[in-house]
Amino acid sequence: MDSSLQSLRELVLRLYPLPEPEMEALLAIWVPFSAKRKELLTSTGETEKYLYFVEEGVQRVFFTAEDGREATLVFMYPPSFAGVLDSFLLQQPSRYQFETLAPSRFLRTSYHQLSTLMRQYPEIDRMIRNGLAITFSGILERLADLQCRSAEERFRILLKRSPQVLQLIPHKYLANYLGMDPTHFSKLMGSVRIG
Repeated sequence: MDSSLQSLRELVLRLYPLPEPEMEALLAIWVPFSAKRKELLTSTGETEKYLYFVEEGVQRVFFTAEDGREATLVFMYPPSFAGVLDSFLLQQPSRYQFETLAPSRFLRTSYHQLSTLMRQYPEIDRMIRNGLAITFSGILERLADLQCRSAEERFRILLKRSPQVLQLIPHKYLANYLGMDPTHFSKLMGSVRIG
């Protein structure tokens, strides 16, 4: 089995232990795709056509306000699923944008292919629902952090959960994700000790 599909298999098994026939059917629907740095894969108003599995690179989903300000909502990097999930699952126009921050390699599958398998195989449907529950739990935790914790606490939590992000993601995007200006982020980089 190709290493990309093996990585995808391992991620799926961490989400939900699919029986082998369902796993083989799921792995069969993914195709390779690559994108350059700063490539917009989904724009506001477009319906997300694909679910991506990240093999290489870093991406973000972000919102752009009417005044042009951006809010980075989530980062994706290997091994993870990526895309504008609500637009993909509901097949409605996206309120968000999905872009690469670095050259990226993916496997991807279409809404039609995945929804067909979800109807055909109840275990695949359960795996998707389990993955969504995990994602939703993370979103709620992030909302609580944004509303109840100081900038320094949010910074410490991010580095404790995902220390590798400082090397993967440009700091201006990390500052935006944490809801602080880049100058404050730089000060925290110089003063906060993670131990």
